[in-house]
Amino acid sequence: MNRKKFIHSIITGGFIMPGLSTFNKFTSDLKEQAHRMPVLFIGHGSPMNGIEDNEFSQRWTKMAKEIPTPSAVLVVSAHWFTKGTRITAMDFPKTIHDFGGFPKALFDVQYPAPGNPSLALETATLIHTTPVLQDHDWGLDHGTWTIVRHMYPAANIPVLQLSIDYSKGARYHYDLAKELYSLRKKGVLIIGSGNMVHNLGMVAWDKIDGPAYGYDWALQLNEKFKDLISSGDFNPLINYESLGKEGRLAIPTPEHYLPLLYTLGLKGENDNTDFFNDKAVAGSLTMTSVKLG
Repeated sequence: MNRKKFIHSIITGGFIMPGLSTFNKFTSDLKEQAHRMPVLFIGHGSPMNGIEDNEFSQRWTKMAKEIPTPSAVLVVSAHWFTKGTRITAMDFPKTIHDFGGFPKALFDVQYPAPGNPSLALETATLIHTTPVLQDHDWGLDHGTWTIVRHMYPAANIPVLQLSIDYSKGARYHYDLAKELYSLRKKGVLIIGSGNMVHNLGMVAWDKIDGPAYGYDWALQLNEKFKDLISSGDFNPLINYESLGKEGRLAIPTPEHYLPLLYTLGLKGENDNTDFFNDKAVAGSLTMTSVKLG
């Protein structure tokens, strides 16, 4: 399969504030729970993972059975890069097919999960770093629905997306994530969706459908990422420009990497660290994912 480069779109939208009574009802219903929800970073890889029954999608399905059922899912996807910060705030977000060159079966997929405008507003009020625009035009892009449809196939759990402000640096995103921490205590599953190593320009197309394969630099940096995450030494990961030649090869552009920093920013005291789907694909991509909590 000739996997083309993904199309990244910048969508603009308006601001509509839900009624205060609706917001108050939701926040009173969404109470703090005895245990924090874990937080995930998931390497989403090819959009084909959204319809394939493979080792990656099977692990996503299994993960949903291992963790508590969330009250809602909030995804920071590599594929929603905007000027400023936005959150989807519609009742029913559309399924976005933001890619090209794939089979019709992939374009036919609809994931009709509801949104939750009240949770969108509550999330915006938690973020003091920047204003958060309530967005009614985006939806669920493939960084979200290709994963979540395997985790929650009934599409009965509200799903929202938070955009990534492309004008800000890595430290900004890591710090912004910390402001969302209280959502973990209210049963919201927060997922960063991207890939730790993501260089489409160096993909070994002849190996894309074969067994796990990674270039030496990709495998070396993947191990370094895991060591730093396990030890809680996040500064080198935030200052990823200092990771040398391997870092420049692994992160030629930041959009697939920054969702990892949102996950790390949400790490709580005494959270366990577990890795899954820890494999390289086509030389210059890794599916390595992490669960904190």
